[in-house]
Amino acid sequence: MTETDVLIIGAGHNGLTCAAYLAMAGLRVTVVDRRKVVGGAAVTEEFHPGFRNSVAAYTVSLLNPQVIADLRLANHGLRIVERRTQNFLPAPDRSYLLTGEGRTHQSIARLSERDATRIDGFMQELETIADVLRALVLRAPPNMVEGFGPGAIREAFNALGTANVLRKLTLEQQRSLLDLFTRSAGEMLDERFENDLVKALFGFDAIVGNYASPYAAGSAYVMLHHAFGEVNGKKGVWGHAIGGMGAITQAMARAARGHGADIRLEAGVREVIVERDRAAGVVLDNGETIRAKYLASSVNPKLLYTRLVPADALPPDFLARIHNWRNGSGTFRMNVALSALPSFTALPGAGDHLSAGIILAPSLGYMDRAWRDARDHGWSCQPVVELLIPSTLDDTLSPPGEHVASLFCQHVAPELPDGKSWDDHREEVADLMIATVEAYAPGFAASVMGRQVLSPLDLERQFGLLGGDIFHGALSLNQIFSARPMLGHADYRGPLKGLYHCGSGAHPGGGVTGAPGHNAARVILGDHRAFFG
Repeated sequence: MTETDVLIIGAGHNGLTCAAYLAMAGLRVTVVDRRKVVGGAAVTEEFHPGFRNSVAAYTVSLLNPQVIADLRLANHGLRIVERRTQNFLPAPDRSYLLTGEGRTHQSIARLSERDATRIDGFMQELETIADVLRALVLRAPPNMVEGFGPGAIREAFNALGTANVLRKLTLEQQRSLLDLFTRSAGEMLDERFENDLVKALFGFDAIVGNYASPYAAGSAYVMLHHAFGEVNGKKGVWGHAIGGMGAITQAMARAARGHGADIRLEAGVREVIVERDRAAGVVLDNGETIRAKYLASSVNPKLLYTRLVPADALPPDFLARIHNWRNGSGTFRMNVALSALPSFTALPGAGDHLSAGIILAPSLGYMDRAWRDARDHGWSCQPVVELLIPSTLDDTLSPPGEHVASLFCQHVAPELPDGKSWDDHREEVADLMIATVEAYAPGFAASVMGRQVLSPLDLERQFGLLGGDIFHGALSLNQIFSARPMLGHADYRGPLKGLYHCGSGAHPGGGVTGAPGHNAARVILGDHRAFFG
């Protein structure tokens, strides 16, 4: 038996962030993970001889700058570069939209002069509300508590702090905030713009990791969620970690270990030990027991409470609600080894556009039909694909003259209808994704030398992403902010004493942010100091 101050389940980026902060504060920290490598879904692995890529998580923007600074990740080897252009959206009629510094306005003007006059105002509206999110991501949202006592007083002060952030908004900005939290992205974009590609640029962000139509209520918030990031101090910019996403988590692991954290791999958790309504440790798959004063989980909340915590240790109403925690982001993930760069019919040849996020979804209607197809048949006949070619920015990933690409594909059903298995249809759908790119870039299929295919079921098996959900739970209105993962538990404290949530199933949600890990560590330290002085 081993004893420690804090035991963290899961060595993904949030678990590592939490571990690093707690170890920096002087606590004994042990992290356990069932995989052979740290990083959870933010890992870089060789998937074809000589070709490495970010296997699941694949691009950088939401990683919080405070976390980067506090953990001194640059000193531990992390280097992030900006895309040379931000997004490239080709259309079947050979028109295209190319965005990035000095490019966006001119590119939109070629498509619609009217939209070009409106884009700056819309971007400013998004940026203003994104600044609100930036102010809120590193603090716990107001937590709902019953009765009156120390907890209620604490949450009253927390609510006042949140109100102070919101009070800085004008009335019109508060109206925009309400719209972005409640309305569909499709409605908002149709009101503002006329060109399909301009709408698709923002509409794509509304369905990334969101198994829904861009016309679904609440999809505007998912669009906003993807807007609060930054790279190297530039707001709203996306980039690439040299060495892939694994470079982020390797740097985090070095930071945590540098302060004394013990990270144990191939150490899956069989069960959480509960004694007198308190989480007291874990039993590993090999039968070993690790006891701890505090237990923090970075895994999906539904996985934690339905597979690891004994059911009879949980309040029945809590257990009933967590069983209904909605997962499934409609995600199908591929990595491909390429003998040559693709050439797009809309913009032939090489160029900065190949360093962008290449979005193959030319209209909101296209995205809506893709979701309807997936809902009815299991996958969309014309899927949404974002293609990234990180080797245009990072020559460490592939042999000279050759390249790697990530295909992030929407929409597919987390579970196929009629009892069908993803194991029987994985390659068929992978062929469809390649053919979708081929339609925009003839010759792409012939350039594919090797591929790695991850269906929603594969994402669940390999990374614990239930239903393939990259966010550890949908960012729906009943699963965000004070309701993440549930009203009464938005303060990172679980229903058992000594049990905390430090993963993406807690506020502010999914993406490689480090924020839940940071926030949970602060709560754990506060409780530790209150108890031990």
